[in-house]
Amino acid sequence: MASTASSPLPAPHTAPLTVGFDLDMTLIDSRPGIAAAFRALSAETGVHVDEELVVSRIGPPLEEELAHWFPAGQVAAAGDRYRELYPDHAIAPSTALAGARESIAAVRALGGRAIVVTAKYEPNAKLHLAHLGIEPDSVIGWLWAEAKGEALREHGAQVYVGDHVGDVRGARVARALSVAVTTGPCDERELRAAGADVVLADLTEFPAWLRTFEANRTAA
Repeated sequence: MASTASSPLPAPHTAPLTVGFDLDMTLIDSRPGIAAAFRALSAETGVHVDEELVVSRIGPPLEEELAHWFPAGQVAAAGDRYRELYPDHAIAPSTALAGARESIAAVRALGGRAIVVTAKYEPNAKLHLAHLGIEPDSVIGWLWAEAKGEALREHGAQVYVGDHVGDVRGARVARALSVAVTTGPCDERELRAAGADVVLADLTEFPAWLRTFEANRTAA
């Protein structure tokens, strides 16, 4: 299923390798945890939330999801309370996706830096990674779509790996090569239509792809 673009965006061969990763549904399967946190929020507020629908469209900022269930004037407060409830309900049930640890290790094996750029509240993102023993070099939270591109550019990322069309847009802003995995809500067709340079079934395919990418990059 893996494929590469015919003309990937160039990265200076003298620049150190830096790879950015999205978190939810790219590195971790946070669906059980997010569902649990929404159940807790629903029970506390009395507002019905269809948790199965929520976890089918993980990716955009929390407030966009809350706006489907709460009146506009209550969204901000609901978001604050959700983030407070999150550590006690969402961390333990969430798991690492196949290939996540190996992909971080693959970046390090090539002398590179692995960073996580996510829309999730940064302290909660760090709790997930610590709980699962995944140790990136840096974690940048509360950024979505094009805003992710600004952080990727600041860190000099040549590659951004994500599962959502918003992640593809972020890579484009950073002029990074967009590697998409189909472990999230977007299928291969959607990801390619958004402009993904590479589409992989999951992160188990990433280390081999990265070794080829880096060999070509440093040989240029």
